[in-house]
Amino acid sequence: MRPSPVRPLAPLRIRRPLPSARAYVGQVEDLLTSATSEEVQNLGTRIAALPVGSFEQHGRFHPLITDTVIACTIAQRIADDYSLFLLPPVTFSCSHEHSDYAGTVSISASTLIAVIRDIQSSLRASAVDRLVLVNGHGGNYVLQNVVQEANASGSQMALFPGRADWDAARADAGMQTNSHEDMHAGELETSILLHATPHLLRPGYDSADWRADDRPFLLMSGMREYTESGVIGFPSLGTAEKGERALASLSGSFKSYMQRLSA
Repeated sequence: MRPSPVRPLAPLRIRRPLPSARAYVGQVEDLLTSATSEEVQNLGTRIAALPVGSFEQHGRFHPLITDTVIACTIAQRIADDYSLFLLPPVTFSCSHEHSDYAGTVSISASTLIAVIRDIQSSLRASAVDRLVLVNGHGGNYVLQNVVQEANASGSQMALFPGRADWDAARADAGMQTNSHEDMHAGELETSILLHATPHLLRPGYDSADWRADDRPFLLMSGMREYTESGVIGFPSLGTAEKGERALASLSGSFKSYMQRLSA
């Protein structure tokens, strides 16, 4: 019998491991409140700050928790500056326009409404009867209705930042874009992340600029029709300095909300 021909071995291919998400975990826990019950009692405030973020795609270079990190960063700043009771964030919200992208998780508008109302009701049991919703996700339109209903009998709830507050923050920070052209993972969000949690941004974020100013059917078709990458905006323009100035501006803007809630 003739020996079977020896087949040459296939060349060995060494796959370079992709960066693990764990490699980007740093001081995110610092954005969560670690106060004790006694510390909250000694704070003696009637006003709580609730960050409302999202868990949705922000392109290849920004984390799924981008909106939550931004909401927590703003909430922590105003809680420190105005002695508010800082709550942990609501991470899942209304992100259905991003459902075509991997990793996005949404809850219904009715569920988000129920969560906010339950939190407000629970806070009243400990004499905290004013609530600030610090919203980091533009798609949470329903929060406006929640606040309107809550205030029908007096100022009990605020939604912050409002459009005017964001516009002022952009101007005060010296940003080059407006909120329409820079709606998602752009200059503003990148700047706040660079200031507060730069370790969460993946290398290459400054190459992801994408313009899609004409978006007439966004609510019908979602983001995918207007951006393959998931980005609409200009992250290359983001800087930590702009993020710091934007945060300072937002804290200043909150003063008028605080006056109404304290009346």
